[in-house]
Amino acid sequence: MRLQTKLTLLLCALTSIILLLLSLAFRDMLLDTYKSQEGSKALNLAQMVAAIPDVRNAFAEDDPPAILQPMIEEIRRRTDAEFIVVGNAQGIRYAHPNPELIGLPMVGGDNGPVFAGQSIVSEATGTLGQSLRGKTPVYGGDGSIIGVVSVGILLEDIERESRSFLLPIAALALAALALSALGAALIARHVKRAIHGLEPEDIGRLYREQEAVLESVREGIVAVNNRGEVTLLNQQAMHMLGLEDRSQLLGRPARGVLPDAAFPRAGEAEAAAYGEEAIVGTRAVIVSRVPVKDAGGRVVGAVSSFRDQSELYLLTQQLSQMQQYADGLRAQTHEFSNKLHTISGLLQLDQHREAVAFIARESDSHNSRIGTILKEIPDPVIGGLLLGKINRAQELRVELEVDGDSTFRDVPPELDRSQLVTILGNLIDNALEAVSHDGEGKVAVLLTDLGPDLVLEVEDNGCGIPEEAAERIFEVGYSTKSKERRGYGLALVHGSVRQLGGWLEFQPGEDGGTRFTVAIPKKRSDSP
Repeated sequence: MRLQTKLTLLLCALTSIILLLLSLAFRDMLLDTYKSQEGSKALNLAQMVAAIPDVRNAFAEDDPPAILQPMIEEIRRRTDAEFIVVGNAQGIRYAHPNPELIGLPMVGGDNGPVFAGQSIVSEATGTLGQSLRGKTPVYGGDGSIIGVVSVGILLEDIERESRSFLLPIAALALAALALSALGAALIARHVKRAIHGLEPEDIGRLYREQEAVLESVREGIVAVNNRGEVTLLNQQAMHMLGLEDRSQLLGRPARGVLPDAAFPRAGEAEAAAYGEEAIVGTRAVIVSRVPVKDAGGRVVGAVSSFRDQSELYLLTQQLSQMQQYADGLRAQTHEFSNKLHTISGLLQLDQHREAVAFIARESDSHNSRIGTILKEIPDPVIGGLLLGKINRAQELRVELEVDGDSTFRDVPPELDRSQLVTILGNLIDNALEAVSHDGEGKVAVLLTDLGPDLVLEVEDNGCGIPEEAAERIFEVGYSTKSKERRGYGLALVHGSVRQLGGWLEFQPGEDGGTRFTVAIPKKRSDSP
């Protein structure tokens, strides 16, 4: 059964039940009101009869029934009463619609309160059937109770009269049911249009598909409503934000949770935006934002996707380094060609000792660097990075020296090597670039694993960091250089250090450049 039909039938059934209950309650209320009115009329008539002087005087005569019967019957015929009964203080009838019952005791058992001086309305079963009675005492000249007057209306007559109200009530109920059925159909139609004509099964399937799609992409995805509150995020977004539970962010203002992220402002934009740079958590990211609009074109929220800037940066860096490596290989070819020419010249001049000494010096220099790194820095990832940077420094005519006291053997196996590569590689690259135009550039690297922390120091003898830039050098996109696509290296270093639970500082170097120092705990305080 389709959703629209289900909603219509459900609403109609609910309305029918409510109308039936209301109709029955209304009928009972009308019946009670009618009984109350008729009871009041009967009591008033009984009090009027009891107050007639001839009625009271008849009780003192020798034959009260002979006087009261015709008088009371005349009153009954002129009123709407079913019966008017008059009895003495002992409950013996003096007047009754059925003359044969005169002189017999009154029945119903409801005379007690009357003889106690009360006027009452009661329901009781008499000789004519179940009736509604108004009863009042008859007082003598001395104020004593000398009799009772009972005026009654049969309940079956009251119920017959009340049935006349059933037709209008039923008509009103049917009209209300017809209006409710029309309203139910309109509501069901509106609901179906609001959910784009989908059935509940379709909505459930789409929800599961959406969950699968959100979790299958490598980008973090966050959705906000028009109030800036987070309504959706996927597992990748939780990972990038360092969250363990969606409830930490769902329903909360995005700006309050992520003050450094640009994407929560997406709901305020009329147009989509792509490829913007921002900080999410501790990561530099590329953000794309698409506003969500309703049928009227109003912005009701936004969906933002973001991917790690470091991945894009590393890919870009690798691509750019391919050309640099090619240029470096050509430079090394020329360098080794010059050395071979030197050796060849020495041999042609019969300077064999000088040629052997020249070869020994070149071999010792190369083996010394390789041996130190292989011995003190056994980690192949870190060691390979340093060797690559040494070769790069030679291409740039920069002296890159790894301190002889360096030792980097006690690196915890669970420590993310890619984060270490990001930190050390970017610091060395920045240092090489800072001194590559000086002609006498020097870069010193010190790695030590002594103590509870891993310490990395990179120092250059460049021009240093201007004071006005010291507060902003870790911002994404900020750079003291005028070239485009700058300002990511130190931002990535800063983010990686934070993720590893370490700290980073910089200060002027001994030769006027800058010394960056990074300390990373071997065992984090929040680790199990």
